[in-house]
Amino acid sequence: MPDVIAKKPTPEILETFDNPYPDRDYLITHVCPEFTSLCPKTGQPDYGTITFEYVADKLCVELKSLKFYLQAYRNEGVFYERLTNQILDDMVSTMQPRYIKVTAEFTPRGGLHSKIVAEYVSPERRVECGCGCNCGCDD
Repeated sequence: MPDVIAKKPTPEILETFDNPYPDRDYLITHVCPEFTSLCPKTGQPDYGTITFEYVADKLCVELKSLKFYLQAYRNEGVFYERLTNQILDDMVSTMQPRYIKVTAEFTPRGGLHSKIVAEYVSPERRVECGCGCNCGCDD
């Protein structure tokens, strides 16, 4: 793993280690309160907090690599919705968790505060629910 900020955020930056308790469901939460990216329209910095909540399967994400991965967004012009879903996709492809939720909360800009939430549930964990979307809700 390089000790320099990557030019582009790619899943190859992320490293993993074996889940020490793969037979148990337990929630892992990581919070990055100093996330920075660039507005794709103005080039101005966007500041936010990225929160990861996941239930690992066989692998957990290594934190130093996660830090370097998130820092790679510093020079990336990207809309909030895209970056939140891209982070989720990269985490899923790297760790293949049982469940993961990525929440991106950005500081107000022009009087607006944005919060984007993206979730993934492994196919083995999905249950048919009342709303028919396999999300597991009680509707």
